[in-house]
Amino acid sequence: MIKFFSKEGNQGYLRGLAEEFKESTNSVRVELNRLSEAGLLVSQTLGKTKSYSANLEHPLFKEIKSIVAKYLGFDHLLEQVVKNLGTVKKAIIVGDYAKGRDTGVIELVLVGESINFDYLQFLVEKAEQKIDRKVLVKVLDQDPGNSLEGMVVYDV
Repeated sequence: MIKFFSKEGNQGYLRGLAEEFKESTNSVRVELNRLSEAGLLVSQTLGKTKSYSANLEHPLFKEIKSIVAKYLGFDHLLEQVVKNLGTVKKAIIVGDYAKGRDTGVIELVLVGESINFDYLQFLVEKAEQKIDRKVLVKVLDQDPGNSLEGMVVYDV
């Protein structure tokens, strides 16, 4: 569920999912079939490969996505990290979590000005304790668009 409902557009295929989650292809196939039969996943065949993704039209899609976000701690993390930090224009989850993989490390990019780094460090430590995951934050002083070239990046 995390793979497909953490970010719209995430896709996976049987062997890739089995490798990613270190499970047998048979057990992954069973779960994919169950989720597909429930209407939560849709599939498409590309050549000999069957690719699965979340069914965005399912009536419970938004609720499941919200539950997954709460499980991963995104909502709490973003709320805590962004509040009272200065002028935060964007907060972007990147890395494995953005791809739907729960590796225990959440990477966050903040775009903003006049960021209070002491307060940010305090919030990161509190968030890590609360959600039991490592949080890595980078702060950019301007929106990078598709490139970080020429940007000032601060590691927290």
